[in-house]
Amino acid sequence: MSTPALSLRRAPDATAVIVMVVLCAAWGFQQVAIKEANASFPPMLQAGIRSAIATVLVWLWTRSRGTSLFASDDTLGAGLLAGVLFGGEFVCIFFGLTLTTATRMAVFLYTAPCFTALGLHWFIAGEKMRRMQWLGIAVAFCGIALAFADGFLHADPNRASTLHGVAGDALGVLGGLLWAATTVVVRASSLAHASASKTLFYQLAVSAIMLLALAFAFDQTHVATVTPRALASLAYQAIVVAFISYLTWFWLLTRYMASRLSVFSFLTPIFGVTFGVVLLGEHFTLRFLIAAAMVLAGIALVNTPAKRA
Repeated sequence: MSTPALSLRRAPDATAVIVMVVLCAAWGFQQVAIKEANASFPPMLQAGIRSAIATVLVWLWTRSRGTSLFASDDTLGAGLLAGVLFGGEFVCIFFGLTLTTATRMAVFLYTAPCFTALGLHWFIAGEKMRRMQWLGIAVAFCGIALAFADGFLHADPNRASTLHGVAGDALGVLGGLLWAATTVVVRASSLAHASASKTLFYQLAVSAIMLLALAFAFDQTHVATVTPRALASLAYQAIVVAFISYLTWFWLLTRYMASRLSVFSFLTPIFGVTFGVVLLGEHFTLRFLIAAAMVLAGIALVNTPAKRA
């Protein structure tokens, strides 16, 4: 499957829109799946198994297509760094979800587009932010501040305690920051010229080793009673999210304009909040709803395409 030239990338058509909505729903459901599997698998072990399974699947996929993952191309250093950042993101997500709700994690984690815009502004020539994007970041960060205030003021029975819950919220923001840092490393390094499969393989393989090592180091290897729902949740994360959805996303980026696709990113926390409420019975206050709306508005403003002259 050849990669179209940059000049041939086009605005999303009906197929791309449908695929993006499905991807956002899949990503929004991920927090619910992690919560379900946490009942059987310790967070670090679960995250490590997820990355390990997806690593094998990506390797098999590239072999079936005759793509080499191990050819020397000066991407090793950048790949290792991207993998460590990717692994750190999932340390924050999986551990954070033991402290806070899937609903809140979905909002805090998906502040990543705002951090990405800031990082690209500082490290990538030609990615300077416009006034509309600065406004979006200001609105999103005000939403984050309001959501944290709500965490202190509102006692939620779905969270371990107020302080633990706020710590989980903070891990969600840190996860978003690490996600953004991974994106910036990929864009600003030799990985920008590597294949999507190789870039994804670096992130999954390094994170699998890192997360499994942390699981053994912190004695998170004891598996409780494994239920069919826990196994299904783990399989969903590894196969549907880490393998299929990521490769599909990279495929879309080879055919459609990234700036237009990124506009859909605000749908993911909407799906995440909806799934948390409907499937897990989580609750939120009016303050948090306003805060989430501010974060979503900020993401939409950050991803607003520039007007052509």
